[in-house]
Amino acid sequence: MNQTNQRKEGLVVGLTGGIASGKSSVARIFQELGAWIIDADQLAREVVEPGTPGWREVVEAFGREYFLPDGTLDRKKLAKRVFHNPEDKDKLEAIIHPRILELRQERTREILEKDPHALIVFEVPLLIEKGLHHRVDRVVVVWVPRETQIQRLMERDGLTREEAEERLRNQMDLDHKVRFAHYVIDNSGPLEETRRQVETLYKELKALAQG
Repeated sequence: MNQTNQRKEGLVVGLTGGIASGKSSVARIFQELGAWIIDADQLAREVVEPGTPGWREVVEAFGREYFLPDGTLDRKKLAKRVFHNPEDKDKLEAIIHPRILELRQERTREILEKDPHALIVFEVPLLIEKGLHHRVDRVVVVWVPRETQIQRLMERDGLTREEAEERLRNQMDLDHKVRFAHYVIDNSGPLEETRRQVETLYKELKALAQG
């Protein structure tokens, strides 16, 4: 059973999209409007901060060579390794993901203690792939056409078209993610149009959070 549905107050919304779809921009707009944001990428950094249990497990699993001189995880170096090695990817996720979920639950409780009618936006790239869409009250997918993703990714990261397409092949297609969505934000146009959509959606979700 969806744990969040047992609450009578507040609302937890899963916000997802694909690489270069503009998910973070949509999250910022939600935050500006008054929503609480829990960023899964930020939680992923916190659970492997030097000295934490997660950090120690990553050291044991992958070795000190994947850490910077100050003890922090060299995320780019490790990401390069696991990108081409499914076994290592599974090993890393087994260490990090349960801790992310535990920390997310802790942050959710803290927010609801401060604001019982909070609209909480849980920003997660792999919300659907990891089955986390079952753990939220509503799912919002930020969508753009595939060609737009490719062009934005090439411009943002300085990639060739072939490299950008390879990145996308390793992700669930946005058109498929939309099938799991309660709401879709079309981010293919100007930012002003995206903001208008988010403002409209915020009002509806905030009303739901008020119960």
